[in-house]
Amino acid sequence: MNDVYNFDQSKIKINGHAMQCRINAEDPNSFVPSPGRIMQIHRPGGYHVRFESQIYSGYDVPAYYDSLIAEIIVKDLNRDRVLNKMKMALDETVIEGIKTNVDLHRRLVTNDDFREYRHYIKFLEEKW
Repeated sequence: MNDVYNFDQSKIKINGHAMQCRINAEDPNSFVPSPGRIMQIHRPGGYHVRFESQIYSGYDVPAYYDSLIAEIIVKDLNRDRVLNKMKMALDETVIEGIKTNVDLHRRLVTNDDFREYRHYIKFLEEKW
């Protein structure tokens, strides 16, 4: 199908900034999967804060599948505001019973090098 759009690039306007943190059931230091039972969960909330997941208290995270258990997505006017909003969302997120990478994301969004665009492909490997 070869559809033609009735607008061009000049009509597209930037409308804020967004960020997604992919929450995995894994050890944040070794990245080894962390299957098991989620004993308690508290989802973050707020304007333009989404928590996409199927998990719940009592959910058994399987050992033989992808360790992705949730996505936290935030939107705001600019990158600084998004980083601050994501930090608050990560602070509100509670997943007990298994190891997750929530704290790794929290350290990343508060890291000065990351906030000032000084990150690179091996940033995590070399900084943590």
